[in-house]
Amino acid sequence: MAKATSAFSTFDAADYLCDPRTAAAYLEETLAQSDSDPALIVAALGAIARSGNLSELSRRTGMSREGLYKALSRQGNPSFATVVKVASALGLRIEFHAVA
Repeated sequence: MAKATSAFSTFDAADYLCDPRTAAAYLEETLAQSDSDPALIVAALGAIARSGNLSELSRRTGMSREGLYKALSRQGNPSFATVVKVASALGLRIEFHAVA
């Protein structure tokens, strides 16, 4: 029996995050849909990071490429300082708004 092959490729949001506005919209939607799950938020930030030049991001943050990959992976647990540093280097700003 012949082995079935998939006609579908793996989806990676990083392939579609081509500019800072799109990246910001993606991150905002992730925040809205994630029930504040930090792992999903970090994964979205990781996709945004992968969408650009990771070597340049590494230089701007002062972190190694490997450190960025590890911190922004699904298993990563970056400090808030790292999240802020990466967001800033990507041209994004973290904001807080009252909801009540």
